[in-house]
Amino acid sequence: MTIDTRELPWTGPFVRDYCHAFDRVESFFAGSPADPASWTRAVEARHAHPSDPAVAELIARQLSDRGAPAPARAAAERLRSPRTVAVVTGQQAGLFGGPFFTLLKALTAVKLARQYAEDTDADVVPIFWIDAEDHDLDEVRHCDLLDSNCSPQSVVLDLDAPAGTPAAQVRFGEEIGGAIDRLRDTLPATEFTSEVLDSLAAAYAPGVRLVEAFARWLDRLLGDYGLIVFDASDPTAKPYTRDLFARELQAPGRTGELASEAGNELTALGYHAQVSPTARSTALFRMNGAREPIRIDGDGFLTGGERVEATALLTELDARPASFSPNVLLRPLAQDTLFPTVAVVAGPHELAYLGQLRQVYAAFDLPMPLIHARATATIVDSATVRFLTRYELELARLQPQNDAALNALLDAQLPAAVHDALDAAARATAERLRVLHEVVPAVDPTLAGAVESTRGRMERDLGNLRNKVIQAAKRRDETLRRQFHRARAQCFPGGDPQERRVGVVYFINRYGFRLMDHLLDELSFTPGYHDLLTL
Repeated sequence: MTIDTRELPWTGPFVRDYCHAFDRVESFFAGSPADPASWTRAVEARHAHPSDPAVAELIARQLSDRGAPAPARAAAERLRSPRTVAVVTGQQAGLFGGPFFTLLKALTAVKLARQYAEDTDADVVPIFWIDAEDHDLDEVRHCDLLDSNCSPQSVVLDLDAPAGTPAAQVRFGEEIGGAIDRLRDTLPATEFTSEVLDSLAAAYAPGVRLVEAFARWLDRLLGDYGLIVFDASDPTAKPYTRDLFARELQAPGRTGELASEAGNELTALGYHAQVSPTARSTALFRMNGAREPIRIDGDGFLTGGERVEATALLTELDARPASFSPNVLLRPLAQDTLFPTVAVVAGPHELAYLGQLRQVYAAFDLPMPLIHARATATIVDSATVRFLTRYELELARLQPQNDAALNALLDAQLPAAVHDALDAAARATAERLRVLHEVVPAVDPTLAGAVESTRGRMERDLGNLRNKVIQAAKRRDETLRRQFHRARAQCFPGGDPQERRVGVVYFINRYGFRLMDHLLDELSFTPGYHDLLTL
Protein backbone atom coordinates (compact mmCIF):
# COMPACT_ATOMS: atom_id res chain seq x y z
CA MET A 1 0.00 0.00 0.00
CA THR A 2 1.37 3.44 -0.90
CA ILE A 3 0.23 6.68 0.70
CA ASP A 4 0.63 10.14 -0.82
CA THR A 5 2.94 12.04 1.55
CA ARG A 6 0.71 15.10 1.16
CA GLU A 7 -1.71 13.19 3.40
CA LEU A 8 0.91 12.81 6.14
CA PRO A 9 1.10 15.68 8.65
CA TRP A 10 4.84 15.35 9.33
CA THR A 11 5.86 16.28 5.77
CA GLY A 12 6.43 20.00 5.21
CA PRO A 13 5.36 22.14 2.24
CA PHE A 14 8.85 22.28 0.71
CA VAL A 15 9.20 18.50 0.58
CA ARG A 16 5.66 18.12 -0.75
CA ASP A 17 6.33 20.56 -3.56
CA TYR A 18 9.74 19.04 -4.30
CA CYS A 19 8.11 15.65 -4.83
CA HIS A 20 4.79 16.68 -6.38
CA ALA A 21 5.24 20.17 -7.87
CA PHE A 22 8.94 20.44 -8.69
CA ASP A 23 8.44 23.46 -10.96
CA ARG A 24 7.79 25.56 -7.83
CA VAL A 25 11.27 24.88 -6.44
CA GLU A 26 13.33 24.00 -9.51
CA SER A 27 15.33 27.24 -9.40
CA PHE A 28 17.04 25.96 -6.24
CA PHE A 29 18.31 22.73 -7.83
CA ALA A 30 20.35 21.47 -10.77
CA GLY A 31 17.46 19.50 -12.22
CA SER A 32 14.65 17.08 -11.49
CA PRO A 33 15.60 13.49 -10.63
CA ALA A 34 12.46 12.40 -12.51
CA ASP A 35 13.77 13.92 -15.78
CA PRO A 36 16.11 11.68 -17.85
CA ALA A 37 17.61 14.78 -19.48
CA SER A 38 18.65 16.06 -16.03
CA TRP A 39 20.50 12.79 -15.44
CA THR A 40 22.28 13.12 -18.76
CA ARG A 41 23.39 16.65 -17.90
CA ALA A 42 24.51 15.57 -14.41
CA VAL A 43 26.65 12.76 -15.82
CA GLU A 44 28.18 15.04 -18.44
CA ALA A 45 28.96 17.64 -15.77
CA ARG A 46 30.72 15.03 -13.64
CA HIS A 47 32.73 13.74 -16.58
CA ALA A 48 33.84 17.32 -17.21
CA HIS A 49 34.87 17.66 -13.52
CA PRO A 50 36.36 14.24 -12.67
CA SER A 51 37.35 13.34 -9.14
CA ASP A 52 40.94 12.43 -8.39
CA PRO A 53 41.28 8.70 -9.24
CA ALA A 54 43.70 8.35 -6.32
CA VAL A 55 40.69 8.62 -3.99
CA ALA A 56 39.69 5.15 -5.17
CA GLU A 57 42.87 3.79 -3.62
CA LEU A 58 42.12 5.08 -0.12
CA ILE A 59 38.51 3.87 -0.37
CA ALA A 60 39.76 0.43 -1.39
CA ARG A 61 42.10 0.44 1.59
CA GLN A 62 39.27 1.31 4.00
CA LEU A 63 37.16 -1.56 2.70
CA SER A 64 40.07 -3.98 2.73
CA ASP A 65 41.00 -3.06 6.31
CA ARG A 66 37.43 -3.74 7.42
CA GLY A 67 37.14 -6.97 5.44
CA ALA A 68 34.17 -5.61 3.49
CA PRO A 69 32.33 -8.04 1.18
CA ALA A 70 33.74 -8.61 -2.31
CA PRO A 71 30.91 -6.79 -4.20
CA ALA A 72 31.61 -3.59 -2.23
CA ARG A 73 35.35 -3.85 -2.92
CA ALA A 74 34.65 -4.48 -6.61
CA ALA A 75 32.47 -1.35 -6.73
CA ALA A 76 35.29 0.65 -5.12
CA GLU A 77 37.71 -0.61 -7.77
CA ARG A 78 35.41 0.73 -10.49
CA LEU A 79 35.91 4.24 -9.07
CA ARG A 80 39.36 4.17 -10.64
CA SER A 81 37.69 4.70 -14.03
CA PRO A 82 36.96 8.32 -14.99
CA ARG A 83 33.67 7.12 -16.54
CA THR A 84 32.26 5.79 -13.26
CA VAL A 85 29.74 7.98 -11.44
CA ALA A 86 28.22 7.66 -7.98
CA VAL A 87 24.91 7.90 -6.14
CA VAL A 88 25.76 9.09 -2.64
CA THR A 89 23.91 9.20 0.65
CA GLY A 90 25.00 9.34 4.28
CA GLN A 91 24.21 9.73 7.96
CA GLN A 92 25.78 9.86 11.39
CA ALA A 93 27.07 6.62 12.91
CA GLY A 94 24.00 5.75 14.99
CA LEU A 95 24.34 2.95 17.55
CA PHE A 96 23.71 -0.50 16.02
CA GLY A 97 22.91 1.09 12.66
CA GLY A 98 20.78 3.99 13.85
CA PRO A 99 17.09 4.52 13.03
CA PHE A 100 15.35 2.61 10.23
CA PHE A 101 15.54 5.61 7.89
CA THR A 102 19.32 5.13 7.75
CA LEU A 103 18.78 1.78 6.05
CA LEU A 104 16.12 3.33 3.80
CA LYS A 105 18.67 5.92 2.63
CA ALA A 106 21.26 3.27 1.84
CA LEU A 107 18.75 1.06 0.03
CA THR A 108 17.54 4.01 -2.05
CA ALA A 109 21.13 4.69 -3.16
CA VAL A 110 21.59 1.02 -4.10
CA LYS A 111 18.28 0.93 -6.01
CA LEU A 112 18.90 4.23 -7.78
CA ALA A 113 22.41 3.22 -8.88
CA ARG A 114 21.13 -0.11 -10.18
CA GLN A 115 18.20 1.46 -11.99
CA TYR A 116 20.25 4.14 -13.73
CA ALA A 117 22.88 1.59 -14.75
CA GLU A 118 20.18 -0.66 -16.22
CA ASP A 119 18.50 2.18 -18.08
CA THR A 120 21.66 3.68 -19.59
CA ASP A 121 24.48 1.10 -19.39
CA ALA A 122 26.40 3.65 -17.31
CA ASP A 123 28.80 2.50 -14.61
CA VAL A 124 27.21 3.69 -11.35
CA VAL A 125 28.19 2.81 -7.80
CA PRO A 126 26.31 3.54 -4.53
CA ILE A 127 28.27 5.18 -1.71
CA PHE A 128 27.35 5.76 1.94
CA TRP A 129 29.23 8.66 3.53
CA ILE A 130 29.49 8.28 7.31
CA ASP A 131 29.40 11.75 8.85
CA ALA A 132 32.13 10.56 11.17
CA GLU A 133 33.21 13.95 12.50
CA ASP A 134 29.76 14.91 13.77
CA HIS A 135 30.04 15.75 17.46
CA ASP A 136 26.42 15.32 18.59
CA LEU A 137 27.14 12.17 20.59
CA ASP A 138 23.74 12.24 22.29
CA GLU A 139 22.18 11.59 18.90
CA VAL A 140 24.24 8.48 18.18
CA ARG A 141 24.56 6.85 21.60
CA HIS A 142 21.12 5.25 21.78
CA CYS A 143 19.17 2.64 19.86
CA ASP A 144 15.37 2.60 20.14
CA LEU A 145 13.41 -0.64 19.81
CA LEU A 146 9.98 -2.17 20.33
CA ASP A 147 9.71 -4.93 22.91
CA SER A 148 7.43 -7.96 22.66
CA ASN A 149 4.47 -5.75 23.68
CA CYS A 150 5.32 -3.16 20.99
CA SER A 151 6.31 -0.70 23.74
CA PRO A 152 9.21 1.67 22.92
CA GLN A 153 12.45 0.84 24.70
CA SER A 154 15.90 2.41 24.41
CA VAL A 155 19.36 0.90 24.73
CA VAL A 156 21.71 3.72 25.72
CA LEU A 157 25.49 3.49 25.56
CA ASP A 158 27.51 5.42 28.13
CA LEU A 159 30.27 7.24 26.25
CA ASP A 160 33.24 8.58 28.18
CA ALA A 161 33.95 11.54 25.91
CA PRO A 162 34.02 15.31 26.56
CA ALA A 163 31.48 17.58 24.89
CA GLY A 164 32.44 18.46 21.34
CA THR A 165 34.33 15.20 20.75
CA PRO A 166 33.81 13.95 17.18
CA ALA A 167 32.26 10.50 16.86
CA ALA A 168 35.36 9.32 14.97
CA GLN A 169 37.45 9.72 18.14
CA VAL A 170 35.20 7.56 20.32
CA ARG A 171 36.51 4.06 20.94
CA PHE A 172 34.48 1.42 22.78
CA GLY A 173 35.48 0.00 26.13
CA GLU A 174 33.93 -2.95 27.92
CA GLU A 175 30.65 -1.00 28.14
CA ILE A 176 29.74 -2.05 24.60
CA GLY A 177 29.28 -5.62 25.79
CA GLY A 178 26.74 -4.43 28.35
CA ALA A 179 24.85 -2.54 25.63
CA ILE A 180 24.63 -5.71 23.51
CA ASP A 181 23.40 -7.62 26.57
CA ARG A 182 20.65 -5.01 27.09
CA LEU A 183 19.81 -5.32 23.42
CA ARG A 184 19.50 -9.09 23.81
CA ASP A 185 17.19 -8.63 26.80
CA THR A 186 15.00 -6.12 24.96
CA LEU A 187 14.63 -7.59 21.47
CA PRO A 188 11.76 -10.05 21.03
CA ALA A 189 13.29 -13.49 20.47
CA THR A 190 13.05 -14.73 16.87
CA GLU A 191 14.71 -17.41 14.76
CA PHE A 192 17.20 -14.71 13.65
CA THR A 193 18.17 -13.27 17.05
CA SER A 194 21.26 -15.39 17.65
CA GLU A 195 22.77 -14.67 14.22
CA VAL A 196 21.97 -10.95 14.47
CA LEU A 197 23.55 -10.55 17.90
CA ASP A 198 26.63 -12.54 16.88
CA SER A 199 27.09 -10.29 13.84
CA LEU A 200 26.63 -7.17 15.96
CA ALA A 201 29.14 -8.39 18.54
CA ALA A 202 31.68 -8.96 15.75
CA ALA A 203 31.32 -5.33 14.66
CA TYR A 204 30.73 -3.66 18.02
CA ALA A 205 33.58 -4.86 20.21
CA PRO A 206 35.86 -3.35 22.86
CA GLY A 207 38.72 -1.38 21.31
CA VAL A 208 36.80 -0.67 18.08
CA ARG A 209 35.95 2.91 17.12
CA LEU A 210 32.25 3.78 17.11
CA VAL A 211 32.45 4.85 13.45
CA GLU A 212 34.33 1.73 12.39
CA ALA A 213 31.75 -0.49 14.10
CA PHE A 214 28.95 1.32 12.28
CA ALA A 215 30.81 0.86 8.97
CA ARG A 216 31.33 -2.86 9.64
CA TRP A 217 27.63 -3.30 10.41
CA LEU A 218 26.62 -1.53 7.18
CA ASP A 219 29.13 -3.69 5.31
CA ARG A 220 27.36 -6.74 6.76
CA LEU A 221 23.94 -5.45 5.77
CA LEU A 222 24.60 -4.04 2.30
CA GLY A 223 28.17 -4.78 1.23
CA ASP A 224 26.97 -7.74 -0.82
CA TYR A 225 24.75 -5.31 -2.73
CA GLY A 226 27.77 -3.25 -3.77
CA LEU A 227 27.36 -0.42 -1.27
CA ILE A 228 30.64 1.39 -0.60
CA VAL A 229 30.73 2.60 3.02
CA PHE A 230 33.14 5.51 3.49
CA ASP A 231 34.50 6.82 6.78
CA ALA A 232 34.75 10.57 6.17
CA SER A 233 37.14 11.07 9.09
CA ASP A 234 39.95 9.24 7.26
CA PRO A 235 42.92 11.64 7.49
CA THR A 236 44.31 10.37 4.17
CA ALA A 237 41.21 11.75 2.42
CA LYS A 238 41.66 15.30 3.69
CA PRO A 239 44.43 16.36 1.23
CA TYR A 240 41.91 15.92 -1.59
CA THR A 241 39.63 18.54 -0.03
CA ARG A 242 42.44 20.93 0.93
CA ASP A 243 41.81 23.29 -2.02
CA LEU A 244 38.10 23.40 -1.21
CA PHE A 245 38.85 24.32 2.42
CA ALA A 246 41.45 26.91 1.34
CA ARG A 247 38.91 28.65 -0.90
CA GLU A 248 36.51 28.78 2.03
CA LEU A 249 39.14 30.53 4.18
CA GLN A 250 40.18 32.87 1.36
CA ALA A 251 36.60 34.11 0.91
CA PRO A 252 35.41 33.85 4.53
CA GLY A 253 31.70 34.17 5.09
CA ARG A 254 30.76 33.92 1.43
CA THR A 255 29.34 30.40 1.74
CA GLY A 256 27.10 31.49 4.60
CA GLU A 257 25.99 34.60 2.69
CA LEU A 258 24.98 32.58 -0.37
CA ALA A 259 23.11 30.03 1.74
CA SER A 260 21.36 32.84 3.64
CA GLU A 261 20.31 34.53 0.39
CA ALA A 262 18.77 31.28 -0.80
CA GLY A 263 17.11 30.86 2.59
CA ASN A 264 15.57 34.32 2.26
CA GLU A 265 14.24 33.40 -1.18
CA LEU A 266 12.71 30.21 0.23
CA THR A 267 11.10 32.17 3.06
CA ALA A 268 9.68 34.70 0.59
CA LEU A 269 8.04 31.81 -1.27
CA GLY A 270 6.38 30.60 1.92
CA TYR A 271 8.88 27.88 2.81
CA HIS A 272 11.32 27.63 5.70
CA ALA A 273 15.08 28.21 5.62
CA GLN A 274 16.53 24.98 7.02
CA VAL A 275 19.97 26.51 7.70
CA SER A 276 20.55 30.04 8.98
CA PRO A 277 24.31 30.68 9.17
CA THR A 278 25.43 33.00 11.92
CA ALA A 279 27.20 36.23 11.07
CA ARG A 280 31.00 36.10 10.89
CA SER A 281 31.01 32.33 10.49
CA THR A 282 32.90 30.11 8.09
CA ALA A 283 31.78 26.69 6.91
CA LEU A 284 34.75 24.98 8.56
CA PHE A 285 35.71 23.49 11.90
CA ARG A 286 39.18 23.11 13.30
CA MET A 287 39.88 19.70 14.82
CA ASN A 288 41.71 20.32 18.08
CA GLY A 289 40.59 17.46 20.30
CA ALA A 290 37.09 18.91 20.05
CA ARG A 291 35.47 20.21 16.86
CA GLU A 292 35.86 24.00 17.08
CA PRO A 293 34.04 26.46 14.80
CA ILE A 294 36.22 28.88 12.84
CA ARG A 295 34.81 32.41 13.05
CA ILE A 296 35.83 35.55 11.22
CA ASP A 297 37.67 38.17 13.27
CA GLY A 298 38.64 41.14 11.12
CA ASP A 299 41.34 39.95 8.73
CA GLY A 300 41.92 36.82 10.83
CA PHE A 301 39.96 34.10 12.58
CA LEU A 302 38.86 33.00 16.04
CA THR A 303 38.87 29.30 16.85
CA GLY A 304 38.79 27.63 20.24
CA GLY A 305 39.25 30.99 21.98
CA GLU A 306 42.43 31.67 20.01
CA ARG A 307 42.92 34.35 17.37
CA VAL A 308 44.78 33.09 14.30
CA GLU A 309 46.00 35.18 11.39
CA ALA A 310 44.61 34.15 8.00
CA THR A 311 48.03 33.31 6.60
CA ALA A 312 48.85 31.15 9.62
CA LEU A 313 45.58 29.21 9.33
CA LEU A 314 46.15 28.64 5.61
CA THR A 315 49.67 27.43 6.37
CA GLU A 316 48.27 25.03 8.95
CA LEU A 317 45.72 23.80 6.42
CA ASP A 318 48.45 23.20 3.87
CA ALA A 319 50.56 21.25 6.36
CA ARG A 320 47.79 19.42 8.27
CA PRO A 321 44.55 19.22 6.24
CA ALA A 322 43.28 16.51 8.59
CA SER A 323 42.95 19.24 11.25
CA PHE A 324 39.97 20.72 9.40
CA SER A 325 36.43 19.55 8.90
CA PRO A 326 33.48 20.94 6.89
CA ASN A 327 30.24 22.02 8.51
CA VAL A 328 26.77 21.20 7.20
CA LEU A 329 27.04 23.72 4.33
CA LEU A 330 30.43 22.60 3.03
CA ARG A 331 30.10 18.88 3.75
CA PRO A 332 28.13 18.13 0.54
CA LEU A 333 30.82 19.90 -1.50
CA ALA A 334 33.59 17.96 0.25
CA GLN A 335 31.71 14.77 -0.54
CA ASP A 336 31.29 15.74 -4.19
CA THR A 337 34.93 16.77 -4.45
CA LEU A 338 36.01 13.29 -3.40
CA PHE A 339 33.40 11.34 -5.36
CA PRO A 340 32.04 11.63 -8.94
CA THR A 341 28.56 12.30 -7.56
CA VAL A 342 25.66 12.56 -10.00
CA ALA A 343 22.86 12.13 -7.44
CA VAL A 344 22.47 12.47 -3.69
CA VAL A 345 19.81 10.57 -1.75
CA ALA A 346 18.44 12.91 0.91
CA GLY A 347 15.95 12.86 3.73
CA PRO A 348 13.26 15.54 4.19
CA HIS A 349 15.40 17.97 6.23
CA GLU A 350 18.36 17.53 3.91
CA LEU A 351 16.21 18.31 0.86
CA ALA A 352 15.44 21.68 2.39
CA TYR A 353 19.02 22.70 3.21
CA LEU A 354 20.47 21.33 -0.04
CA GLY A 355 18.07 23.71 -1.75
CA GLN A 356 20.13 26.54 -0.23
CA LEU A 357 23.38 25.40 -1.85
CA ARG A 358 23.02 25.81 -5.60
CA GLN A 359 24.93 29.10 -5.69
CA VAL A 360 27.48 27.71 -3.22
CA TYR A 361 28.27 24.93 -5.68
CA ALA A 362 28.60 27.53 -8.44
CA ALA A 363 30.94 29.65 -6.32
CA PHE A 364 33.27 26.66 -5.92
CA ASP A 365 33.02 25.68 -9.61
CA LEU A 366 31.62 22.28 -8.67
CA PRO A 367 28.62 20.70 -10.43
CA MET A 368 25.64 20.32 -8.14
CA PRO A 369 24.27 16.75 -8.24
CA LEU A 370 20.63 15.81 -8.59
CA ILE A 371 18.83 15.36 -5.27
CA HIS A 372 16.60 12.30 -4.91
CA ALA A 373 14.27 11.87 -1.93
CA ARG A 374 14.89 8.69 0.04
CA ALA A 375 12.31 5.95 0.34
CA THR A 376 9.97 6.34 3.29
CA ALA A 377 8.10 3.42 4.83
CA THR A 378 6.33 1.83 7.78
CA ILE A 379 6.55 -1.94 8.34
CA VAL A 380 3.65 -3.58 10.18
CA ASP A 381 2.27 -7.07 10.59
CA SER A 382 -0.65 -8.40 8.57
CA ALA A 383 -3.06 -7.97 11.49
CA THR A 384 -2.44 -4.22 11.49
CA VAL A 385 -3.01 -4.01 7.73
CA ARG A 386 -6.30 -5.92 8.11
CA PHE A 387 -7.35 -3.61 10.95
CA LEU A 388 -6.63 -0.43 8.96
CA THR A 389 -8.34 -1.83 5.88
CA ARG A 390 -11.42 -3.13 7.67
CA TYR A 391 -12.14 0.18 9.36
CA GLU A 392 -10.88 2.35 6.47
CA LEU A 393 -8.58 4.09 8.94
CA GLU A 394 -5.93 6.38 7.46
CA LEU A 395 -2.38 5.81 8.74
CA ALA A 396 -1.95 9.44 9.84
CA ARG A 397 -4.92 9.17 12.23
CA LEU A 398 -2.86 6.82 14.39
CA GLN A 399 -0.16 9.40 15.13
CA PRO A 400 -1.81 11.55 17.87
CA GLN A 401 -1.14 10.02 21.28
CA ASN A 402 -4.72 10.40 22.48
CA ASP A 403 -7.94 8.46 21.97
CA ALA A 404 -9.67 10.90 19.60
CA ALA A 405 -9.38 8.58 16.59
CA LEU A 406 -10.31 5.53 18.71
CA ASN A 407 -13.36 7.30 20.09
CA ALA A 408 -14.43 8.29 16.60
CA LEU A 409 -13.94 4.71 15.45
CA LEU A 410 -15.95 3.33 18.37
CA ASP A 411 -18.57 5.98 17.84
CA ALA A 412 -18.92 4.84 14.24
CA GLN A 413 -19.56 1.27 15.45
CA LEU A 414 -22.52 2.27 17.64
CA PRO A 415 -25.97 1.20 16.46
CA ALA A 416 -27.66 3.82 14.29
CA ALA A 417 -30.55 4.03 16.75
CA VAL A 418 -28.20 5.21 19.52
CA HIS A 419 -26.68 7.86 17.25
CA ASP A 420 -30.09 8.98 16.11
CA ALA A 421 -31.43 9.21 19.67
CA LEU A 422 -28.45 11.23 20.91
CA ASP A 423 -28.57 13.55 17.90
CA ALA A 424 -32.33 13.99 18.28
CA ALA A 425 -31.96 14.84 21.97
CA ALA A 426 -29.32 17.45 21.14
CA ARG A 427 -31.49 19.01 18.43
CA ALA A 428 -34.63 19.03 20.60
CA THR A 429 -32.79 20.57 23.52
CA ALA A 430 -31.31 23.28 21.33
CA GLU A 431 -34.70 24.07 19.76
CA ARG A 432 -36.67 24.24 23.02
CA LEU A 433 -34.00 26.45 24.68
CA ARG A 434 -34.00 28.72 21.63
CA VAL A 435 -37.74 29.26 22.14
CA LEU A 436 -37.23 29.86 25.85
CA HIS A 437 -34.51 32.40 25.06
CA GLU A 438 -37.05 34.31 22.94
CA VAL A 439 -40.00 34.30 25.39
CA VAL A 440 -38.44 34.46 28.88
CA PRO A 441 -37.19 38.07 28.58
CA ALA A 442 -40.85 39.15 28.35
CA VAL A 443 -41.18 38.05 31.98
CA ASP A 444 -37.78 39.27 33.19
CA PRO A 445 -34.96 40.41 30.81
CA THR A 446 -32.31 39.28 33.32
CA LEU A 447 -33.38 35.63 32.87
CA ALA A 448 -31.79 35.48 29.38
CA GLY A 449 -28.43 34.72 31.01
CA ALA A 450 -29.99 31.94 33.07
CA VAL A 451 -31.32 30.36 29.86
CA GLU A 452 -27.82 30.46 28.31
CA SER A 453 -26.19 28.92 31.37
CA THR A 454 -28.86 26.21 31.38
CA ARG A 455 -28.16 25.59 27.68
CA GLY A 456 -24.45 25.17 28.48
CA ARG A 457 -25.13 22.72 31.31
CA MET A 458 -27.49 20.63 29.21
CA GLU A 459 -25.08 20.52 26.25
CA ARG A 460 -22.30 19.43 28.60
CA ASP A 461 -24.55 16.80 30.17
CA LEU A 462 -25.48 15.46 26.73
CA GLY A 463 -21.82 15.44 25.75
CA ASN A 464 -20.94 13.58 28.94
CA LEU A 465 -23.69 11.08 28.21
CA ARG A 466 -22.31 10.53 24.69
CA ASN A 467 -18.84 9.97 26.15
CA LYS A 468 -20.25 7.47 28.66
CA VAL A 469 -21.86 5.58 25.80
CA ILE A 470 -18.51 5.54 23.96
CA GLN A 471 -16.72 4.34 27.10
CA ALA A 472 -19.29 1.59 27.42
CA ALA A 473 -18.58 0.69 23.80
CA LYS A 474 -14.85 0.59 24.63
CA ARG A 475 -15.52 -1.88 27.45
CA ARG A 476 -17.79 -3.90 25.22
CA ASP A 477 -15.38 -4.05 22.29
CA GLU A 478 -12.00 -4.65 23.89
CA THR A 479 -10.79 -6.40 20.73
CA LEU A 480 -11.11 -3.26 18.60
CA ARG A 481 -9.46 -1.22 21.34
CA ARG A 482 -6.49 -3.61 21.53
CA GLN A 483 -6.15 -3.64 17.75
CA PHE A 484 -6.09 0.16 17.64
CA HIS A 485 -3.44 0.54 20.34
CA ARG A 486 -1.30 -2.23 18.85
CA ALA A 487 -1.44 -0.66 15.38
CA ARG A 488 -0.55 2.75 16.80
CA ALA A 489 2.35 1.32 18.81
CA GLN A 490 3.83 -0.23 15.64
CA CYS A 491 3.35 2.76 13.36
CA PHE A 492 4.02 5.66 15.74
CA PRO A 493 6.00 4.59 18.82
CA GLY A 494 5.91 7.50 21.24
CA GLY A 495 4.10 9.53 18.57
CA ASP A 496 7.04 9.50 16.13
CA PRO A 497 6.92 7.95 12.65
CA GLN A 498 8.32 4.44 12.96
CA GLU A 499 11.22 5.02 10.54
CA ARG A 500 12.55 7.87 12.69
CA ARG A 501 12.24 6.11 16.04
CA VAL A 502 12.82 2.36 15.65
CA GLY A 503 16.34 1.08 15.07
CA VAL A 504 17.52 -0.87 12.03
CA VAL A 505 18.50 -3.78 14.25
CA TYR A 506 14.89 -4.30 15.37
CA PHE A 507 13.82 -5.10 11.81
CA ILE A 508 16.88 -7.25 11.08
CA ASN A 509 16.05 -9.24 14.22
CA ARG A 510 12.45 -9.59 13.10
CA TYR A 511 12.98 -10.52 9.44
CA GLY A 512 16.59 -11.64 9.20
CA PHE A 513 19.29 -10.49 6.80
CA ARG A 514 16.97 -11.24 3.86
CA LEU A 515 15.18 -8.03 4.83
CA MET A 516 17.27 -6.10 2.31
CA ASP A 517 16.05 -8.33 -0.55
CA HIS A 518 12.46 -7.90 0.59
CA LEU A 519 12.75 -4.12 0.80
CA LEU A 520 14.50 -3.77 -2.57
CA ASP A 521 11.62 -5.77 -4.08
CA GLU A 522 8.72 -4.29 -2.14
CA LEU A 523 9.53 -0.60 -1.69
CA SER A 524 8.21 1.68 -4.43
CA PHE A 525 11.15 4.15 -4.09
CA THR A 526 8.78 6.74 -5.59
CA PRO A 527 9.44 10.23 -4.18
CA GLY A 528 6.36 11.68 -2.54
CA TYR A 529 4.86 8.33 -1.56
CA HIS A 530 5.06 6.42 1.72
CA ASP A 531 5.01 2.63 1.66
CA LEU A 532 2.98 0.71 4.24
CA LEU A 533 4.48 -2.77 4.11
CA THR A 534 3.90 -6.15 5.62
CA LEU A 535 6.69 -8.63 4.93
